[in-house]
Amino acid sequence: MADKQLFRIAFHNNGKVYELYCREVNSSGLWGFIEVSGLVFGEGEGVVIDPTEERMRDEFDGVEVLHVPMHSVVRVEEVKRKGQAVIRDRESGEKVTPFPISPPRSRN
Repeated sequence: MADKQLFRIAFHNNGKVYELYCREVNSSGLWGFIEVSGLVFGEGEGVVIDPTEERMRDEFDGVEVLHVPMHSVVRVEEVKRKGQAVIRDRESGEKVTPFPISPPRSRN
């Protein structure tokens, strides 16, 4: 059985760059939009769960087709295997974590 096509799409969303994996990318019937369908997220493949991917899975839960404005798309790549879905800072390109990374302040 031939492997299904897999795409990585990067697009701007609320000041961040989202990188998602999907099965189909097409031009949309809505003028100026790209149609992204068959979103692929990890299914708890390992012991460690990436909180960013978990957040994206929750954000896009139940989405069958995502219509992304054409001018927001950074790139679309056909890939052989799935990596981690990530959210990056638009300016620095650093991965954004959904929770603060600095330790809590003591209450002295």
